[in-house]
Amino acid sequence: MIKAKNIHKYYDNLHVLKGVDLTINKGEIVSIVGPSGAGKTTLLQIIGTLDKPTTTNQNVLEINGASITSLNDKALAKFRNEHIGFIFQFHQLLPEFSAIENVCIPAFIKGANQTDAELRAKELLDFLGLKDRYNHKPNELSGGEQQRVAVARALINNPDLIFADEPSGNLDSESAENLHNLFFKLRDEFGQTFVIVTHNKELANMADRKLTMVDGKIVA
Repeated sequence: MIKAKNIHKYYDNLHVLKGVDLTINKGEIVSIVGPSGAGKTTLLQIIGTLDKPTTTNQNVLEINGASITSLNDKALAKFRNEHIGFIFQFHQLLPEFSAIENVCIPAFIKGANQTDAELRAKELLDFLGLKDRYNHKPNELSGGEQQRVAVARALINNPDLIFADEPSGNLDSESAENLHNLFFKLRDEFGQTFVIVTHNKELANMADRKLTMVDGKIVA
């Protein structure tokens, strides 16, 4: 599913990632932990195609057999839209749009017609326990509800991969536990692969594998 080899990232003279090697299999839930500043989010952004590694002669980044580093910006954006979903700590919902409108945005970008997109969005919102929240705007939803809308948005295009960056960091303990259990339910229902950066020890330990980053490298 994901093959990364010798991934480096420099920001000017700051060497953030120092030759990371990583393999993630289809259907796995993998957590990435480590102290702040270890490079976790940078790694997630690179393997999630939101950022690019610093080019070296030996770096490799493949997802589903596609060489990500060889794609131009347009092809990369298309690949990201069709194959990858993102869940962030702060849900990043657009405040002027309703729940169903927020969920539909990636589908519209992909070119889906409104009827099909809204039907799929309703199916996901129903699955996530938000049947009565279709037309509510983000400020009319609880924190847990907002994050579930963000999960539905990540799933709308049936992506192979879900990348989550501190997805429960802004939630109370009950909502966080519900979200964690939801990831495993989604994996079992839809077969998605999850890569999750988290400081939450319970979520990290629930994963199929837990990777620890220190100073720009995976050490365990």
